[in-house]
Amino acid sequence: MATNLDMTSQPVLLDDVKITPTRTRSQSSYWLFSKPVDLGVFLGSAVVAILALAAGSRAGVIYGDTPNWAWVPAVLCIDVAHVYATGFRVYLDKQELRRRPLLYWSVPILALLAGMELYSRGEMVFWRVLAYLAVFHFVRQQYGWVALYRSRRNESGKIGKYIDGAAIYLATIYPLIYWHTHLPRRFWWFLPHDFTSLPQLALTFVSPLYWLALAVYVARSFYRGIVRSQWNPGKDIVLVTTAVCWYVGIVGLNSDYAFTVTNVITHGVPYLALVYWYVKSRKPETGWFYGLIARWPLLFLATLWLMAYFEEMFWDRGVWHDRPWLFGSSWEWGTIKIVLVPLLALPQAVHYVLDGFVWRRKNNPEFLNTRSVGHL
Repeated sequence: MATNLDMTSQPVLLDDVKITPTRTRSQSSYWLFSKPVDLGVFLGSAVVAILALAAGSRAGVIYGDTPNWAWVPAVLCIDVAHVYATGFRVYLDKQELRRRPLLYWSVPILALLAGMELYSRGEMVFWRVLAYLAVFHFVRQQYGWVALYRSRRNESGKIGKYIDGAAIYLATIYPLIYWHTHLPRRFWWFLPHDFTSLPQLALTFVSPLYWLALAVYVARSFYRGIVRSQWNPGKDIVLVTTAVCWYVGIVGLNSDYAFTVTNVITHGVPYLALVYWYVKSRKPETGWFYGLIARWPLLFLATLWLMAYFEEMFWDRGVWHDRPWLFGSSWEWGTIKIVLVPLLALPQAVHYVLDGFVWRRKNNPEFLNTRSVGHL
């Protein structure tokens, strides 16, 4: 089995972003970070999601809303927290912030103004636009991991790129189309009715393409592995876990709990690992805070959790009023919601937009051209 392939210098995408590993002889590996970390954040997060489904079934919530004991770790500590990790990537890296101040300061301002304009046109208009922006972000991130593993194993063929791309895109898009053609469901992205319905014809058209794309991917993967000894286990793990979790959480089960645990855990955990890898790699060029959280990963997570808690406290007190036991009594915002709701959603909007820029090779020449992916 060949394990001494050099890393390609061609760019790959991660959530519409480009990461370009440099060629190195010492980084001959199947893995992006390291074998234990990759297995933990990709396969492990999927296993945790499936175990959470089993726990939910045993607890009698598998077809219901997400209970507090699952909401806190899944939504608060993973989903909301990983959004703030983009801030670590940008706003706590002084060199990066000075490099492109116009981009990094204009995006929050423009996003806030756009959010206020959308909210003034109606609450559902605002949430629907944000929901579809989030969907795009989630889909593109999964494609990005596949593309990154292709680069890691020096897979540059166009046919393979099309097969892999079709498989990962349909693994996410087919469940979304199923969702859109079976409205209303017992779950939603942000608010009830934030998705618009599609005709059943859309699912009829996509369904055979979905199964064909997955079958071709599996056949090609086994052929390359058995006949040519060109396994790519990391890419296979991403594809299989994505297909399983998205299908089970959206198509197979119809509940807020099932969708939550299968959606946010497998999305947020790998992203947290990526940002921590960046923080650790950038430690020599940045200030004391990067060095501190690079040395103490629990501090990295605790800081994100604290930020997530305060955001959700404002959401719950001012908008949702769901968890007074955790966030305290409600506030009445009245007409100022037109400012405060877009302001609270700003971290998400910035996360969705900036992730399309911050990892591009042309925007990160010093970082991406001097370090290969690996050794988290």
